[in-house]
Amino acid sequence: MPRPRVHDLDQVLDVAERLAVEVGPERLTARLLAAEAGVPNGAIYHAFGSLAALRGRMWLRAADDFLRLQTGLIDRALGADPGFDAAVNAVVAAADAPARLAETRPASARMLMTVRREQLLGPELPGELADELLGLDRRLVSEVLCRLATALWARRDGPSVEVITTCVVDLPTALLRRDLTRSGVSDDVRARLEAAVRAILALDPPPPR
Repeated sequence: MPRPRVHDLDQVLDVAERLAVEVGPERLTARLLAAEAGVPNGAIYHAFGSLAALRGRMWLRAADDFLRLQTGLIDRALGADPGFDAAVNAVVAAADAPARLAETRPASARMLMTVRREQLLGPELPGELADELLGLDRRLVSEVLCRLATALWARRDGPSVEVITTCVVDLPTALLRRDLTRSGVSDDVRARLEAAVRAILALDPPPPR
């Protein structure tokens, strides 16, 4: 069977993201995906190798796109000569990134915010995808968490990075998740998220341990 075209693979991953949210990761099977995507069952295995590899590729695609969006928002907020106010705006922009992603990629945003990674990615994940996942985690720490802590307080120790993590990971997950499950994020929720982030950043982080 010929390998599906590249744009067909993207369509399959789009459908897989939607199903991961709508039916749950445990019910995301190759047979269901093939039926929903309108492709032969065997084509999925031929293109991805295994269901575990498809799940890994689906997560990595969405997470990489999200990280690119988030770092781009940070770049624009910091500008060429950032001060403290610009750094605060950059943290606010990073926290709002899931809502921004939902504007153009609602299925990706919903999957990243409502499905735990451990539900999709298990020990069967191929080694090369596990390495890519580790690299993505390292980029998140260096390009987002440590970068923002340095911009704000000229430090990147554990306590300062934990404050940034609260602002750009914990708060968005808590406040945006419910709206994302309804395929949208209200202006009210986004305003409350911004207010919460700014309130946290009004206090200096704890001293280094």
